[in-house]
Amino acid sequence: MRGWNFSAGPAAIPEEVISEVRNELLEYDDSGASIIEISHRTKLYTSLVSEIKKDLIEILDIPDTHEVLFLQGGATYQFSMIPMNFRNISENADYVVSGTWSKKAASEAEKLIKVNVIASSEDSKFSHFPSFEEWKITNNSAYIHYCPNETMQGIALHKTPDFNKNIVADMTSVILSQPLDVSKYSLIYAGAQKNIGPAGLAVVIIEKNFMNQANTNLSKILQYREHSKADSMFNTPPTFAWYVAGKVFKWIKKSGGLGYFKNANIKKATLLYEYLDSTDFYINNIQKNQRSIMNVTFELANEALNKNFIKESTSKNLLNLKGHALVGGMRASIYNAMPVEGVRELIQFMKEFESKYG
Repeated sequence: MRGWNFSAGPAAIPEEVISEVRNELLEYDDSGASIIEISHRTKLYTSLVSEIKKDLIEILDIPDTHEVLFLQGGATYQFSMIPMNFRNISENADYVVSGTWSKKAASEAEKLIKVNVIASSEDSKFSHFPSFEEWKITNNSAYIHYCPNETMQGIALHKTPDFNKNIVADMTSVILSQPLDVSKYSLIYAGAQKNIGPAGLAVVIIEKNFMNQANTNLSKILQYREHSKADSMFNTPPTFAWYVAGKVFKWIKKSGGLGYFKNANIKKATLLYEYLDSTDFYINNIQKNQRSIMNVTFELANEALNKNFIKESTSKNLLNLKGHALVGGMRASIYNAMPVEGVRELIQFMKEFESKYG
C-alpha cells in the first residue's frame, strides 16, 4: 500500500504519472524497446524531449529571450557551474545566505569567484529571510544569487527581486508550485527531485544575452552555450528522468496549470499552519509572511517524543516526516504531488498524537 510521502526529495511523484510510466516501461510507443533502452539520438527520443521542452515553456510562460536546458548533476552541480561561467563578467558575485542551501552555494562559489555575502540570517540561525532592504548589493558583481525557498529551515521569500542586476535563483524546491515571472531572472536552476521528476536531472532557464556573455575558456561540457547548441544533448542525458519529467509536465497542464497549483498549495499549507498555530504541543517559529508553502517545518515542544512521533506516523503510512539531520525536528514537504487528503490525514494524526502524549 502506498503511503503519503512527505519527503523533501526525492519527493512524491503523482501516482497517475507513476502508473503511466509503469504501463510504458517494458515497451515505449511500439518501439520494441523500453524508454530506458532507447538512444537519445533517435528521432523517437528527440521528438519526445522537444515536446517536453515546449510543455515547460508553456507552463511557465517562458519568453523567447530565455533558453531552457535539461542538464545532469542536479542543482548542486550548478553551485560551481554558475561562477565558472560568469566570473569573466566580474571577479566577484553577490550571495544572499538565508539557509543551508544558499550557504552551500556560496561556499562552493567562493572556490571559483570572490563571494560578497550581501545579506545573511545565519547569526539568527536562519530564523528569518533577509528582506530586500538588507541586501547590500555591490556595484560591479557578476550576478546576485539567492534561494527563494530553503527546504531545511522551511523559510521562503515570496516576493520577486526587482534590481537592475543579473538575478540568479536556486528554485529547486519551489519551481512549478505557482506562476513565475521568468523575465525577472537571468538564470533559474532547479534540481528535478521536488516538483519536476526523478533525481539526476536539472532544469536551467537562462537569459540568452547572459548566456552569451559567459566564459568560453572552459571545457565545452561546462559551458551553458554548448549545451544550448546541442539541444541539451552534448553528452548522454539522464534519459529516464527527462522522460518522467515530461509526464509530470503533462499532468500539470491537465490539472489546470500553475494557477491551480498555487491555490492548491496555499490551501494545504494554510491547513497545516493553522493547526500548528492552534497548539503549543508543536512549534513553528518562522515569521508568518516568510513561511514556506512547500516545506512545513515544526518541532515537538517535548523533544523526547520525537522518536515516538516518527515511529507512530510511519506506522500510519505518513512517511519521511523527520527533519534534516542538520536542523532536526520535523518537516512535511507538500509539493504539487501531495493532495490535500494527505495533509488532512497528517493533521488528524498530529491531533491524536497530542491527545495521547500532551
